Amino acid sequence: MRGNTHGVRSGWVPLLVTGSLLAGCSAQAADGGSPRRTGASAHTASPRSTAPPSGGPAAAPVHTPDASPVPRTPEEGRRLVESVVFAPGNWGRGFVAQDPAESRPGTWAVLDDDCRWDREKAPRGVLAGLSRYSLLPAGGSKGAVRVTAAATAHSSVLGADEQLSTTLEEVLRCPEQHPRAGARITGLNSLGTPFGAREQDYADDSVLEAGQYVEKDGAARPYRWMVARLGTVVVAVSVTGGQGHTEQELHRLGADALGQMLARVRQRAKEN
Repeated sequence: MRGNTHGVRSGWVPLLVTGSLLAGCSAQAADGGSPRRTGASAHTASPRSTAPPSGGPAAAPVHTPDASPVPRTPEEGRRLVESVVFAPGNWGRGFVAQDPAESRPGTWAVLDDDCRWDREKAPRGVLAGLSRYSLLPAGGSKGAVRVTAAATAHSSVLGADEQLSTTLEEVLRCPEQHPRAGARITGLNSLGTPFGAREQDYADDSVLEAGQYVEKDGAARPYRWMVARLGTVVVAVSVTGGQGHTEQELHRLGADALGQMLARVRQRAKEN
């Protein structure tokens, strides 16, 4: 079995449903960083009462599922993902591009039979995909924060929905994964939350994964991967935090980014 997407026990349910993920709605994977997941605590404010992050868009209205595709051709898909996926400057002050800065065109991340991430040619049914990798360098008493922003435009709702299903299945198949040489993600758990479940009203479907990202030095760092689907478009972010960064801080960073990317998808849908 092979998948292309990048967990969380029952204690994560209130975090995902009432946390900053809703307030904002507002991997890195094998192509250069950590895949997707981590953490434990986060904001618990109501999505309707929590203010958007500083400099971010106003809180989005309650989502109404719409099965109609946004992009219909590869060119439309390419333009959409390029406009949706966060660049380093979108994450906040101090973030810079990693090396490589983004994924190879025409590819997507695949988890192979040995639980290792790699990039392969995108299959038929995927109009376009893009991942961008950014970094907040270490400074003072705090370690570096590595983030990924990604979007995939499918030609059908079924294909996009399958990407979310695969995300959940991968954690069961590979609770320990290898994003790149000398690194591994351990203790992975996942939680899927469809629209309408426990007040999830920001996307057609969503998945949250959590675990620990372990580098060559053996230090374990919080890792989380957040994925959401709107129609035929899947957006995702991963956050891996270094020493001195709280799990609440990292969750808010990823949740705000995901929320703003979802808002961009909605805007593109209105334009089309």
